[in-house]
Amino acid sequence: MKWRTLILLVVLILIGGDLKADDAESQILNWRQLPDLPDSLGVAGAFSGVSSGALIVAGGANFPEPLFKDGKVNPLAKKVWSDRIYVLAGPDGQWRESGALPRPLAYGASVTTEEGLVCIGGSDAERHHPDVFMLAWADGKIERTTLPALPRPCANTAAALLGTTIYVASGQESPDAKEAMKIFWALDLSRDEPRWIELNPWPGPGRILPVAAVQDGSFFLFSGCELFTDDDGNVQRKYLTDGYRFSPGDGSAGAGRWKIIADVPTPVVAAPSPAVSAGQTHILVFGGDHGRYAARNLELADGHPGFSTDVLAYHTITDTWTKVGTLPAGHVTTAAVRWGQTIVVPSGEIRPGTRSPKVFSGTFGQVRSGFGRADYTTWGIYLAVILGIGFYFSRREKGTDDFFFGGRRVCWWAAGISIFGTQLSAITFMAMPAKVYATDWVYILAQATIIMVAPIVVFFYLPFFRRLNIATAYEYLEMRFNVALRLLGGIAFCLMQLGRMGIVLFLPAVALATVTDFNVYTCILVMGIFCTIYTVMGGIEAVIWTDVIQVFVLMGGALLCVVVIALKVEGGLAGIVDLGREADKFKAMNLTWDYTAAAVWVVVLGNLFSNLVPYSADQTVIQRYLTTPTEKQAARAIWTNAALTVPAALIFFFLGTALYAFYKTRPENLNPTLDTDAILPWFVVRELPIGVAGVVLAAIFAAAMSSLDSSMNSMATVLVTDFYYRFKPNSADRTRLMLARIITVALGAFGTGCALLMATYPIKSLWDLFLALLGLLGGGLAGLFVLGIFTRRANSAGAIIGVICSTATLYCVQRFTDVHFFLYGGIGITTCASVGYLASLLIPSSKSHPANLTMHTLPGHEQ
Repeated sequence: MKWRTLILLVVLILIGGDLKADDAESQILNWRQLPDLPDSLGVAGAFSGVSSGALIVAGGANFPEPLFKDGKVNPLAKKVWSDRIYVLAGPDGQWRESGALPRPLAYGASVTTEEGLVCIGGSDAERHHPDVFMLAWADGKIERTTLPALPRPCANTAAALLGTTIYVASGQESPDAKEAMKIFWALDLSRDEPRWIELNPWPGPGRILPVAAVQDGSFFLFSGCELFTDDDGNVQRKYLTDGYRFSPGDGSAGAGRWKIIADVPTPVVAAPSPAVSAGQTHILVFGGDHGRYAARNLELADGHPGFSTDVLAYHTITDTWTKVGTLPAGHVTTAAVRWGQTIVVPSGEIRPGTRSPKVFSGTFGQVRSGFGRADYTTWGIYLAVILGIGFYFSRREKGTDDFFFGGRRVCWWAAGISIFGTQLSAITFMAMPAKVYATDWVYILAQATIIMVAPIVVFFYLPFFRRLNIATAYEYLEMRFNVALRLLGGIAFCLMQLGRMGIVLFLPAVALATVTDFNVYTCILVMGIFCTIYTVMGGIEAVIWTDVIQVFVLMGGALLCVVVIALKVEGGLAGIVDLGREADKFKAMNLTWDYTAAAVWVVVLGNLFSNLVPYSADQTVIQRYLTTPTEKQAARAIWTNAALTVPAALIFFFLGTALYAFYKTRPENLNPTLDTDAILPWFVVRELPIGVAGVVLAAIFAAAMSSLDSSMNSMATVLVTDFYYRFKPNSADRTRLMLARIITVALGAFGTGCALLMATYPIKSLWDLFLALLGLLGGGLAGLFVLGIFTRRANSAGAIIGVICSTATLYCVQRFTDVHFFLYGGIGITTCASVGYLASLLIPSSKSHPANLTMHTLPGHEQ
């Protein structure tokens, strides 16, 4: 009975996250009213968009005499088209009239580009038009530029901009047309002489007044009205709820395919179009005509309740719809315009025959979850344990051998877990499940290649690092070649780690601050300061043993998330698998020879080389090889890391599929403004019970700190050994230990400072560029070890030429080709090794030291 009660309590705790999730705000946008349009009646079908920071509303139509009077159709009512152009320079400014359209025009499509507002097609009182032109706000006036006309006249259409291509779908060729057009046109604005091309249309009926949108690299088409003729010859409308997604394929306007997607919950005919993208995976549709009163328009007259005010969100990953808010008023036949950080719905029709001059502006609100006392308690306990480890090992740090190598007394299984933890950053912890959640299991084979790399490292690389009695990997480069290559290796390693340190702190901190009430600066400072303290005090032993704890916390957090999801998804684990199969989430291979895609050969071959880089040329990993008592135990550590990779990959990949299954069944729990990479922290803070969430968020902190502490200690090792001690061999060990600790503090401050700078100033793109350039060195660095270990005739001059050519080749590949990034490591290594070897043959006089330093001559015992 006691066991049953305990199990029941555990289950209640695990599903208790719903108590937190239910407090999510349903209103995603905070609305306010901007100045009314100068036309007191308002307009429907106007062209609306942004140019040079100004909001433009042009053309449109209304009824100067009301359509209904005294509950009946007003015989004096007549729709009037407008040619006036109104401009609002800022949200707090006033509208001003600026010029006119070439003719009164309305009911076309509006698309905002970087150059201005593109107006497509439309109608006047007599006919529909094919005209396309751009309106740009410059020097206080409107400038109009003519663009290629549509192949046919078209009104009541929808359009959106994807990249540099405008897509136009559906419409009506003439006012009395009895069928809607089923056309799909594209205009690539990046061409010197752009022209419209006709593409294959969607697999559904033609329509008028649909909603277009772009998101996640695709064009979307929702709802609309199909036209048909009844038995009396009258044109009638059928309100549609279908949806379609067009993916351009290779990125060109003339290629691509359509896919049928989930129906809209209710028709959204003539809703503001193009609809607005939110975050990386949501589309927001504002209101629309659901058609429930269409047959009663004459009966209801001025008593018509108006159009829908619901804000619906479509999620491109789970293919689901949900309501996320309410509009202040339901406006149709208008546009939804992104104006800076706001969404504007200008004027429009509020019920049949009635327009409104009101202009509404919505701002995205941030939905966050507060931390409870239990969460802070578990988080604090974790940090205290980490500091305690640093204090414990500080008593054993008597010299540099202790600080850098733990006195070579670390047990093999701890070293192996530490290798695994070092390679698993917080970015990976969040990004791996997020990638699977958004796509499939194609990347799973990348993890399997670590098992393939392990025997190569154990049998060919490890003997050199252990038997030559070296302190850093780059010390071998001096023995085999010369001191210049040793220094080059050390500098390249340190630069790559310096570039990485700020990112591994900044990105997790941003993710946590986005979904919780944490301050991003607090997150960065806590991770940076705590990590620096225990690394300075305890050296590599503290780093390794905190890595061990952090790996257990990481894996435990991931498993806990899977368990919680299994309890909340109907059918449990089997239900998750079924939903994953339906969406082809378990697809693990792309059988193609395309080198630009994640084909199975690209994933396997590319990651085989890419994983060879850290395991053969990265001091943060190699240093673990040197902490065990013997070479045999170091080999066990490498096998331990490889063995951990498979179950860990399965857990993280299945967690990604589980997150998909959870949000497929509960799309209302998603945050439309959130980046996909933050889906795991969002799930943790919204769905896990109080207290438990603190443990899993501690796991994210753990992953960040396990990467940072390794970088700090290994860089201190390289800087002291390869630079200071190399040129001051008579320096005291006590002095070198003090220098190592000072350097560790400085590096911790540098990494934390860089993360704080990225959080304060918009320099992340520059930092990404810096990292991309540094990434060019990794393959060449690993290529140096291939040259040194596997060849007798490679020499220093050839090795230097190989590194230069490798870096230049990788730069050209990244800059001028579409080769998949998985292949970069292989290209860098093979270029360095092959060019370096050939150059060595052509320059045989260069000094080389192959004796006992190649696989052919290495002594058969550990020195």
